[in-house]
Amino acid sequence: MSATDSYKKVVLVTGANGGIGFELVRLLAEKGHKVYLGSRTPKAGKEAEERLQNEFGLKATFVQLDLTDSATIKAARDLIEKAEGRLDVLVNNAGHDPKEYVQVFNTNFFGLVECTNTFIPLIRKAKPGYGAVVNVTSGLGSNSLQASPDVPREFLDANPYSASKAAVNSYTIGLAQEFKDEKIRVNCVCPGLVSTKINGYAEGGKTPRAGAQLLEPWVLLGPEDDDKTCKFFVYVTSSKNANLISAFRQILQQWVSDELVMDIRRCRSAG
Repeated sequence: MSATDSYKKVVLVTGANGGIGFELVRLLAEKGHKVYLGSRTPKAGKEAEERLQNEFGLKATFVQLDLTDSATIKAARDLIEKAEGRLDVLVNNAGHDPKEYVQVFNTNFFGLVECTNTFIPLIRKAKPGYGAVVNVTSGLGSNSLQASPDVPREFLDANPYSASKAAVNSYTIGLAQEFKDEKIRVNCVCPGLVSTKINGYAEGGKTPRAGAQLLEPWVLLGPEDDDKTCKFFVYVTSSKNANLISAFRQILQQWVSDELVMDIRRCRSAG
């Protein structure tokens, strides 16, 4: 067992009361990591915490965290700092998918930025080589993909959502460069189409558990993975729409893996 495998991390996952976030918390708790389950509302968060305990016998700690409410972000940071003294990994998973630009950006981008800025001082206290920020993104944040005539328009009708994810992708690049010398990895990962509440449980998508399994390796990277930063990975493993897959392959060919890759070293990056 490597040092990375034996090191138990302190991880905060936002938007974790359901979907991919909940399943990622579950995966990490199964490996014995100390996980904080971020939820916008106390009711949903406590129910998720109880579900982990009652159905799976797992421990995670609910913390209220609304990305549109600065007070809850700061309170979450203070709670984790008092209990742990550090944060190893922040997983920015919370997202919103309505059609109104301001509302979407307040959650998907501005809230994400504020949350990251608030927790960076705690991440700096992580053991060297273990600190990381993982931004959950979407291939729809690619300007090239949005402009392609080969992509069915029905996949691109959520313009505010796509624009917010493009902003997240750009922010990830800048943040990774800013913290490279501090050995804090910053990456964004698109798990592909996952059937969750946010997309109306889209037909043909992965299960939340399968989506979370694609995020987990990025959370568990260690000092030997210092070069795995400033990356954008998108996984396209299955879809009933051949045109969408073809467009991904042509436009994002450097970014796409068509396998459920659990070893990050086998993935192909954007550079």
